Amino acid sequence: MSTAVRIHAPPASVPPATRLVTLPGPFRMRRGGILPLVHIGCERWGELAPARDNVVLLFTGLSPSAHAASSPEDPTPGWWEYMVGPGRPIDTRRWHVVCVNSLGSCFGSTGPASPDPRTGEPYRLRFPELCIEDIARSAREALRVLGIERVHTVVGASLGGMAALAYAMEFPDEVERLVAISAAARATPFAIAIRSLQREIIRSDPAWRGGDYPPGQGPRVGMRLARKLGLMSYRSAQEWLVRFGRERLPQEATREPFGPEFQIESYLEHNARKFVERFDANCYLYLSRSMDVFDAAEHGGGSVERALAKVRARRALVVGVETDFLFPLFQQEELAEGLRAAGCEVRFEALPSIQGHDAFLVDEARFAPVVARFMEAP
Repeated sequence: MSTAVRIHAPPASVPPATRLVTLPGPFRMRRGGILPLVHIGCERWGELAPARDNVVLLFTGLSPSAHAASSPEDPTPGWWEYMVGPGRPIDTRRWHVVCVNSLGSCFGSTGPASPDPRTGEPYRLRFPELCIEDIARSAREALRVLGIERVHTVVGASLGGMAALAYAMEFPDEVERLVAISAAARATPFAIAIRSLQREIIRSDPAWRGGDYPPGQGPRVGMRLARKLGLMSYRSAQEWLVRFGRERLPQEATREPFGPEFQIESYLEHNARKFVERFDANCYLYLSRSMDVFDAAEHGGGSVERALAKVRARRALVVGVETDFLFPLFQQEELAEGLRAAGCEVRFEALPSIQGHDAFLVDEARFAPVVARFMEAP
């Protein structure tokens, strides 16, 4: 089948270099429900080798689009600009990189904000329950449409690391190497509690309207507050101390009773408002919940160790951050030990970054060399 008729330009709200890959046939969700038509947003960098054996599949975290790096088609910096590109750790002179926007997101891929082809109205809460495995499998089907049968390396961080792990477990004969960064076999109760509170904040906003808000509108206050809580969990107390201390705002900026008085408050407000402008609330709820319900043990009869034994990748890189309390270091140690027990050659890195869970996005000095060494190795 020609792929040309299945790759489409996305709506204007999606990054310019993102293309929509239409999956063949209805898509069955892991926990029930069928999507009659699925588009997956993806961006690509580097040339595909004649043997199609140089593919790096990149999964994103909860909130990014597929725009991981700049390109002539879209020169704006991507969310992992320092990592992907010519001469960078994931070197696009060698690798053909495919970054997918997660199923359930709002940057091109089919999700709760997408129109249901059966009604023409947005799915909203009629979208089936989303699982990490659905994200992994939809990416695999998108690669099939692109004519790619195997990946050399599957890479992901945070939610994307869970998706990369699910991909390696579900399609073990199609993955040569695995990179899991700040990820886990399943969420801790603390992480579930944080995300549960974020979702409750969103649902408590009257503008959410039971999920039935008009397109482009929705629970802005709830999303803003949920994002602030998220930002607090993505970084560490050490970083806040170094970056902001107790620095105050200028007096003229603090006249509102009980309004922001400290720089940290202004930082959270500014970034939360930016997020509200670009992300759909229902998509956020679905993706957040998918992280909570993911449990690798379901692939091993209740055992994480047996589940990880399904992975047949020859080599793996597992990276954690000492100050990450959302995905604590012991979770990456569990992955490394389980993969090693399964016969995989594992490189485990515990990085002392003070930037917490989000360190992989910003701590180039520590992350770039670790990934570069792994990607350069035979």
